[in-house]
Amino acid sequence: MPLRGIRGATLLSADDADEMRDAVTELLSEMMRANDVDQEQIVSIILTGTPDIHSAFPAAAARGLGLTDVPLLCAQELDITGAVEHAVRVLMHAELPLARGDVQHVYLRGAEVLRQDLQR
Repeated sequence: MPLRGIRGATLLSADDADEMRDAVTELLSEMMRANDVDQEQIVSIILTGTPDIHSAFPAAAARGLGLTDVPLLCAQELDITGAVEHAVRVLMHAELPLARGDVQHVYLRGAEVLRQDLQR
């Protein structure tokens, strides 16, 4: 089965651990739902946060979804002047029977502004 990358992002209203958990759980769940992804199909997930996030690791929320045997990696986004603040981005690698152009990328909580070209 082909390996596909699913992009996603969400914005937090503040640097808050509870909001991080809720927002990342919502985002990962929607990415899986939109692409009919079963946990067994997930190969790995890269999660990034903007430099203004200090309250929690986004991967902790993924672990809360039961993704305990999926390799997860957290990283910090580049600190670019004028960039969106409090953003969490995700790149999920999954084995999917979808054509690359049929993958549904998910942007929530105002993150749609990051990639308007991917919105359907």
